[in-house]
Amino acid sequence: MRSARKTATLLGGVAVVAALALAGCSPSTGSGDSSGPVSQADIDKAMNTPTTITFWSWVPDLKNEVALFEKKYPKIKVNTVNVGSGADQYTKLRTALKAGKGAPDAVQIEYQYISSFRLTNSLEDLSKYGADKLGSEYVDWVWNQVSDGGVWGIPQDSGPLGNLYRTDIMQQAGVTDPPKTWDEYAADAQKVKDNTSSYISNLPGNDPGQMVGFFWQAGAKPFGYDGKKSVKIDLDSADTQKVVSYWNDLIQKGLVSTDADFNDNWYQGFNSGKYAGWPSPAWAPVFLQGSAKATAGKWAAAKIPQWNAGDDVSGNWGGSGDSVLSSSQHKIAAYELIKFINNDKESTLQFANKQFLFPTLKSTLADPSFVDLKSDFYGGQQVNKLFTGISDTVDVKFEWLPFMDYVYSSYNDTLGKAISDKTDLKKGLTDWQTAVVAYAKKQGFTVTQ
Repeated sequence: MRSARKTATLLGGVAVVAALALAGCSPSTGSGDSSGPVSQADIDKAMNTPTTITFWSWVPDLKNEVALFEKKYPKIKVNTVNVGSGADQYTKLRTALKAGKGAPDAVQIEYQYISSFRLTNSLEDLSKYGADKLGSEYVDWVWNQVSDGGVWGIPQDSGPLGNLYRTDIMQQAGVTDPPKTWDEYAADAQKVKDNTSSYISNLPGNDPGQMVGFFWQAGAKPFGYDGKKSVKIDLDSADTQKVVSYWNDLIQKGLVSTDADFNDNWYQGFNSGKYAGWPSPAWAPVFLQGSAKATAGKWAAAKIPQWNAGDDVSGNWGGSGDSVLSSSQHKIAAYELIKFINNDKESTLQFANKQFLFPTLKSTLADPSFVDLKSDFYGGQQVNKLFTGISDTVDVKFEWLPFMDYVYSSYNDTLGKAISDKTDLKKGLTDWQTAVVAYAKKQGFTVTQ
């Protein structure tokens, strides 16, 4: 649910992906692999052979979905392991892959990091197991996050961007309707400052995932990767400059705060009314409900403001899928596991309604038990229904670099630092572009713009 922000918070300067690639680190294919499609007979045999597989994931209470799988396939036992979220897990995973031992059969990976594990040939192409036939069952843009020249994972959750806001503070400021455009948002920010003791929102300097989500919504295409050694890096474009110039103006006018997020001070900001809103992803409504309990009933949700009046587009912040490692000795069982938990009706509804992962499966997004749920925290609003509609407006084409670890960590020293220090965000953006290009070239990539 909050995997993207956890990674952004935990990342230091660890950038080992390209180093592994240049060192020729390529996991063995493992037994049971085949160059062609896997037959139903192969699947039946594998699923009726006593087998234990290991699955790394940070999803809370994953044992509940795994229990459903084990009930259907009693010969298969799943050892679920939480070795940490985001960067903690990836560091351990890369270490295990390089050592050639200790890696799991299946693993949870955020969408932006899939390409980094493809670079080292660590992920199994799931097409041969039938995954290529599942695409129409998932939201289009999400499926594109796991399929590119193959299928490298099964989608689990996502974070399309909307806007959460305090109805009481907005009313005090004289704002009766949520802003439909970013120009209206800026005007409302001034009203909030003039008439309340709050900021309309907070823009943290330590969370590149949020900023990249804003870029996504603005139509920017800052990253590209050909699957080999050529990358596109266009962080300093007209579309990204538009975004940072906008937030630079709000910061310089004192209309938004720049506190680091996901710490005690930030949580207290929501409880105390310091922040009157949060442009946030679909996992945020439940997260906020648990972190700002004292403000229950005072919140509402709306679509993200648009750059052009009449548009209806959004970006994404967060989300992950489950992949099978090419080093696994039990690829069929591992694939059937990740397919089941992310495709079975009961399993995906548990993820959505009990663990609050925002769904990617179309049938779950349409299920009344999810979409029609009313939230007392949001004044009885059907927040899931709102974000389900928003999910359909996310740009279907958005790519990543195979070294997003570095991209995100360098953000903290460039654009993120400019946000925190309230200096020129446009220079911070240029510095970020320069740092990422230099890193890519140092690692032997050909860079285009």
